[in-house]
Amino acid sequence: MFSTLVFLTLFLFFCTSSISTLSTTVAVDGGDVPLLPLSSSSSDPLLTAVVASGGDDFPPLKNDNLLRAARGELVDRVPVWVMRQAGRYLPEFQEVRAKHDFFEVCRTPELACEVTMQPLRRFDLDASIIFSDILVIPQALGIAVEMHKGVGPVLPEPLVTPDDLERLNTTGSIDRLKYVGDAITMMRHMLDGKVPLYGFTGAPWTLMGYMIEGGGSKTMSKAKAWLENYPDASQKLLNLLTDQIVEYLLMQVKAGAQIVQVFESSAEHLTKEQYLTIALPYLKRIRDDLHKKFTEEGVTPVPMTLFSKGAMHSLTEQAQTGYDVIGLDWTIDPEEARKLVGPNVTLQGNLDPQDMYKSPEELRELVLTMVRKFGKHRYIANLGHGITPQTPVESMSVLVKAVHDAL
Repeated sequence: MFSTLVFLTLFLFFCTSSISTLSTTVAVDGGDVPLLPLSSSSSDPLLTAVVASGGDDFPPLKNDNLLRAARGELVDRVPVWVMRQAGRYLPEFQEVRAKHDFFEVCRTPELACEVTMQPLRRFDLDASIIFSDILVIPQALGIAVEMHKGVGPVLPEPLVTPDDLERLNTTGSIDRLKYVGDAITMMRHMLDGKVPLYGFTGAPWTLMGYMIEGGGSKTMSKAKAWLENYPDASQKLLNLLTDQIVEYLLMQVKAGAQIVQVFESSAEHLTKEQYLTIALPYLKRIRDDLHKKFTEEGVTPVPMTLFSKGAMHSLTEQAQTGYDVIGLDWTIDPEEARKLVGPNVTLQGNLDPQDMYKSPEELRELVLTMVRKFGKHRYIANLGHGITPQTPVESMSVLVKAVHDAL
C-alpha cells in the first residue's frame, strides 16, 4: 500500500511541478504518450521520501519473464531488452540532452529515471536498465571525465605512469555514487512492477583502458603497454577497480536493482590468452566476492550477466565463472554458443546492431531466425552490442514484436 502511495505521490509531483519542463507528449504509433515533467533538482524532499521507502516497499513485479529466463525457469515468452535502449536514437532522449549535460542526466535521479522510462513508453520490452555510464567509477575515484559531442568520453588527465595511481581516492568513492542508487530506488517505484530493473558496471580491464588511454581507443596501445611495462601496477589497478566494482554493484542491489550486468566492452583488444589471464580472473572475483557480500550482509542475491564483447573465443571459460547469464556479441552463431557454454547457463544476444538498419521485412526474418536458433529456454533476446544512434525507431518495434512472435 505504501509503495502505491509513493508512486502516486511521485507522479502527481512531476505533473504539478512548477520547475521548467520538457515537452509533455511524444508521438507513438500515431498517438501521443505523456512524458513526465522533470525537476532539475536531485535533492527534492519527495526523492528523499521515495529512497527512504526502501526495497521492502517496492511494487510487486508483474512481468518476471526475464528474471525467470536468467534463472533457467520456464517463461511465458522470450524476454527482450536492448543495450543502450535509452539513448540517442530516441527523439525524446535528444530533447533531454539538448537541455542537460550527459553527466548531469546521470547524476540527477529524476532525469535518469525519465530517460530510463522513455523506451518503455514506446516498446513492449521485458526489462529496463538504469541510465548511467560505466565511467562514473573513474569519476568517483577522482578522474575527470567529460562527454564531448562527436567524440564521446574524454579523460583529460589520464594515468600515465604508476605514480598516477596515487591520485585515485577510494575513500568515500561509493558514497559519491549514491546518486545511482537513488535513481535505482526511484525507478523501481516509477516502474510500478512493470518489468525488472538492471543495474550495471564497467569491468576492470575496460575501465583501466579508458583511464590510461584518456578516452575510447581503437588499439588500446597505451593500456596494453602498461600490461607489458608496469605489470605490478597494472595488477594493483585491476584489483583496485575490482574492489570498487563489487561495492558499487552491492550498493545497486541494495537500492533495488533486480539483475546486474558487467560490461567488459574492451575484451576485443585482448588475445584469448590475455583475456584468460588479464580479464577473466577479475570478472570471476567480482561474481564470487559479490555473492560473499550478499551472504555476509543478508542481501538476496540477484542474477548476474557477463558481457565480454570480442571474447567469444572464451565462452566455455566464461560459462565456468558462475555468472547466470553470458552475453554474446554478433560474431557467433547461437547454436555454436550453446554448445560451448552447455545447458545450464542463460545466453543473451546477439543480433548485429547494423541489422537494425535493414527493411522491416528483412529485420523481422533475421530476428525470427535468431530466436528460433536460441530457443525459448535459458535465453534473453538482445543485440550483440548497444543500439546505435541513427537506428530507425521503427526497427525497435519490429525487433520486439518479432522476438515475442517467434516461439
